[in-house]
Amino acid sequence: MNGIRKNSIALNIVHLFYSTALSSAINAVALILLAGYLQSHDYGMFSVALAFAMIMSYFTDAGLSDIVLREGAKQDVSLSGLMSSYIKMRVFLLLLTFVFGFIIIYFMNNDNKELLRIAYTLIIPMVTGVALQSIGTTFFKLIEKMQYFGLIRLVSAIILVTSLGIGMLLQAHPLIMASIYGSSYMLAGVFGVFLVKKYVSLNLRQTFHKGILRNLGAFTIGGLLFVLLPHIGPIILEKTITLREVGLFAVAYRIPQALQQIPFVVAGAYYPVLFKHFHNQRMGEHYENHLTQIKLMALVGMMMTIPIFYLSEFIISLLFGPEWMDSALPLKILAMMLLFQSVNIAFADGLTTVEKQNTRTMVQLVAVLAGVLFYIFLSRSYGVVGAAVAGMLVELVALIGFWAFTPTRWKLMKQVVLPYFTFFLISLGLVEGMLGDQNWFKVIIHFSLVLIFCVMDEGLRSKVVEFIADKRKVWSSDEQAEQRRGS
Repeated sequence: MNGIRKNSIALNIVHLFYSTALSSAINAVALILLAGYLQSHDYGMFSVALAFAMIMSYFTDAGLSDIVLREGAKQDVSLSGLMSSYIKMRVFLLLLTFVFGFIIIYFMNNDNKELLRIAYTLIIPMVTGVALQSIGTTFFKLIEKMQYFGLIRLVSAIILVTSLGIGMLLQAHPLIMASIYGSSYMLAGVFGVFLVKKYVSLNLRQTFHKGILRNLGAFTIGGLLFVLLPHIGPIILEKTITLREVGLFAVAYRIPQALQQIPFVVAGAYYPVLFKHFHNQRMGEHYENHLTQIKLMALVGMMMTIPIFYLSEFIISLLFGPEWMDSALPLKILAMMLLFQSVNIAFADGLTTVEKQNTRTMVQLVAVLAGVLFYIFLSRSYGVVGAAVAGMLVELVALIGFWAFTPTRWKLMKQVVLPYFTFFLISLGLVEGMLGDQNWFKVIIHFSLVLIFCVMDEGLRSKVVEFIADKRKVWSSDEQAEQRRGS
C-alpha cells in the first residue's frame, strides 16, 4: 500500500492487546483519581457531561472510520486523497455535532447552570481531541501498523492521568478539572495527526473521494446504537435520581465498562476469519470457529465476573475509599453484565459475518429502547440498585435478541449457551451460598471450577491440543531452518 510495509496479523494482535490493556487501565486510574478528588455530587455532574461527550464524539465519526478502512482496501486508492477527504468530513461533522449537541444539552439541562458549565468545558476540547485521535488511529489501522495505533492511545491515557494528578495537587476547582480532562484528549489528538503526517501528505485542496459517502447511513445507525448503550444510564438517571446517586452508579459502572475492552481484543482475532469462511461458502468452518469464539468469550466473561462479583466491597473500598461503599452492591450486580457482554459480542459478530448487519442493528435498537424503560422505572423504584439491575437487563435483552436471530441458534444453545450458563449460574449460587464471608476463598474455588469445566469440554480441549501441536511444528521448522543457515 503506497510502499508502506505492513505488520503481520499476529504482531498487530500483540500491539492491540497490550495497548488496549494499558490504556484502559490508565484511563480507569484517571477516573478513580477523579472520583476520589470530587464530591459525589460533582462526580455525578461530570459523569453526565462525560456521557454526552462520548455520544457526541461518535457523531463526529458517524461510521466514517469503517468506511475509510473499506475504501482504503481497494487497489489504486490514493492514501493522501482518502485521508484528506476523511479529515474534511470529520471537521464538517464536528461543527454539526457541536451545534445540535449543545442545543440538546441546553434544553435537557437548562435548569442546572452548573452542569451546563461543566458540560461545555469538558465537551469542546474532548470531542475535538477524540476526532483528531480517530484520524490517527484509523490511518494506522488502514496501513496495518498497530504499534502507532497503540502509541496514540497510550499517550492519551498518560497525558490524562498526569494532568489530572497535577490538577489535584494544585487543588483545582471541579470546572478546571473538567477542562483538564478534555484538553488531555486534545493534546493526544494533535500528536496523532502529527504521526499521520510523517507517513502521508495531507492536502485539503485535493478532490473529494466520493466513495467515502457510500452506505454511510447504515454504518452510522449501527455504530450509534453500539456507542449509545453504555451511556444511556447516566443521561436517564440524571432525571430520575439525585446527582449523588448518579455518581454512585457511575463509579460502579466504570469498572465493568473498562474491562469490556478485553473481550473485544479476543473477538478481533476471529472477526476476519469468520468473514473469510462465509464468503468462501465454508459454512461448516464458519460454525466451528463461531462456536469456539462463543466458548472462549464466555470463559473470558466468567473470569472477569468472578472477582468483581465476590470482591465488590473490597474493590470499591480499595479504589475509591469507604465513602463510596454504597456503590459495592450495584457493582456486584453489574458484574454479571460482563458475562452477558462477552457472549453478546460473539453472537453479534456472528450475525455481521453472515451479512445480517441490519438484524444486528435492529436488536441493538430494541436493547436501547428497553434500556431507557428499564432505567426509568427501576431507578425510580429502587434507586442505584435498580439502575444496576437495569444495566444488566439491557445486556440480557441484547443477548436474547442476537441469539434468536442467529441461523444456528439451536445448535449453539445445545453446545454452548445452555451448558455454559447453567454451569456458571449454579456454581455461582453454590459458592456464594456455602462459603459465607470468605470472599477470597470464593474467588479461588470458583476459578478452579471454571478451569475444571474447561478441561471437561472435549471440543475446547481438542482445540488447545491442536494449537500446541501446530506451534511445535512451527518451532521445529524454525529450528531446522536455523540449522541449515548455520551449516
